[in-house]
Amino acid sequence: MGDPKSSRKKWEGPGHPWIKSRLETEMKIIGKYGLRNKKELWTAETIVRTLRHQARNLLALPEPQRSEVGKSLLERLYKLGLIGKESSLDDILGLTSENVLERRLQTIILKKGMAKTIYQARQFITHGHIAINGKRVTNPGYLVTREDEDKITYALGSPIKDMMESKNEETQGKEGES
Repeated sequence: MGDPKSSRKKWEGPGHPWIKSRLETEMKIIGKYGLRNKKELWTAETIVRTLRHQARNLLALPEPQRSEVGKSLLERLYKLGLIGKESSLDDILGLTSENVLERRLQTIILKKGMAKTIYQARQFITHGHIAINGKRVTNPGYLVTREDEDKITYALGSPIKDMMESKNEETQGKEGES
């Protein structure tokens, strides 16, 4: 079983580490999503790889067995926000690592406008300024579900929250004057 403190590896690296075209695309993705290292990218790739593997195995099953397990897999991926409501198992085969990276807390913070850059979003999260549903989250790689997406706020007692509120009051005051 092992010690609960020592978690197992969540990623699998590439088979051949020195392919120039792959290295270039990895660096572009790392810059775009503000990842700390390639392990974070490989984690997303591993998630997609296992999902595709599950979908291929389900497609190989006869229809009655496929429908029950397939529905639960599609429902889980819909809740994560990786696929749409009316998707099929074939849509899972089209997932990419960028689909998973789009659902990371770090990316969603930037898209909501709570941070100016992707790196600032990462800093806010790791410093404990971001909360989901009132609970502080310090993992930038946290995969945000569709339910939790609207519940992302600044943490209570965060100086960032106070600073943003004062800026909003200033802008509202200037709009009222003109």
